[in-house]
Amino acid sequence: MISFEEAKKQLSTYKQEHLLRYYDELDEEQKKSLLMQIEKIDFSILKALDTKNNEALKRGVIEPIEAVSISDIAKNSDNYHELGIKALKDGKIALVLLAGGQGTRLGFDKPKGMFNIGVTHELFIFECLINNIMKVVDETGKFIHLCIMTSEKNNEDTVGFFREKNYFGYNADYVHFFVQDMAPAVDFNGKIYMEAESRISSSPNGNGGWFSSLVRSGLLDELKKNGAEWLNVFGVDNVLAKIADPLFIGAIIKSGAQSGSKVVPKSSPEERVGVMCLEDGRPSIVEYYEMTGDMITQRNSDGELAYKYGVILNYLFSISKLEEINKQNMPIHTVDKKIPYMNDKREYITPSEPNGHKFEKLILDMINMHDSCIPYEVIREKEFAPIKNPDGADSVVSARKLLEENGVAL
Repeated sequence: MISFEEAKKQLSTYKQEHLLRYYDELDEEQKKSLLMQIEKIDFSILKALDTKNNEALKRGVIEPIEAVSISDIAKNSDNYHELGIKALKDGKIALVLLAGGQGTRLGFDKPKGMFNIGVTHELFIFECLINNIMKVVDETGKFIHLCIMTSEKNNEDTVGFFREKNYFGYNADYVHFFVQDMAPAVDFNGKIYMEAESRISSSPNGNGGWFSSLVRSGLLDELKKNGAEWLNVFGVDNVLAKIADPLFIGAIIKSGAQSGSKVVPKSSPEERVGVMCLEDGRPSIVEYYEMTGDMITQRNSDGELAYKYGVILNYLFSISKLEEINKQNMPIHTVDKKIPYMNDKREYITPSEPNGHKFEKLILDMINMHDSCIPYEVIREKEFAPIKNPDGADSVVSARKLLEENGVAL
């Protein structure tokens, strides 16, 4: 662990000495905690403030991208399936579940994956995802290593829940947990906020920070020792996610691409979803709020939307390419946020307006740093049931309906 003198010197370099303002008043455990927090901070991200709203972070030329369509998949399904099954049996695929969020928007103060969506019996979001993976395990006769990314806030609850539920029948030797790296939150002058005398204000480092967090945890080395060459990365929201899908894996391997993304056709031109595209000739994602009116309504010669492939956070990445990207500096985005903090009077303040910046790495930048990423089209009703709201669109209610339509007993 970093010493007090080392911490003081480092903070002086970045003009953040105020983080040790109350150090002498802390007990030994609090001192140790504060020094550990300082040691974990990547102070280089503060440089992102110099390029905030700069040309460097503006988007390039956006164009439509071709995809492996549902009809393409049907024509080549036998070949794709054979390649995918072989990769799985050879242990070349590992899984990464992004599960750092809480169920706050569902009125649930625990990790979102612990939310029960059952009606006549308990059925948890985590359980749905494990059940989906088990279909492939049963087909191949081989368990797949599953790495679950948590956050500092929900790690203890998540690990305890899996143990309590006996991993929902999954082999515990193949389940690994790691905590997403955190990034400090700063005021508009670039000073890092404190939440308490011994607690620095921080937040997860964005949806593009999962790989650096996996590397830092040491789990990537373990996966590679076990023969993994590809990572299937997916989010906790989608209870219909087909994970370790042999057809998807086979199609991406067959294509020779460095990565692939499952996509669904947009339900309407105005659907608020990020879509796969080309940016300056490289694969990327354009968010709905970045699209012009012309882009939203643009159609191909066959009458289909030009930008129609909505991402569903189900990716397949080559480990070797991710390692190459990790050695480079991924862009750091600054986002204006309302950040609770401790003021100079030691009062805990919950602001009503944005009062500072958080720092995030974005998965769209990770994809854009690939030479190739193949959109792989799937049937929405069979593979996309996100749970973001208690009712309405993308909700517990809509997910239950789609689960029942796919034969899942609730």
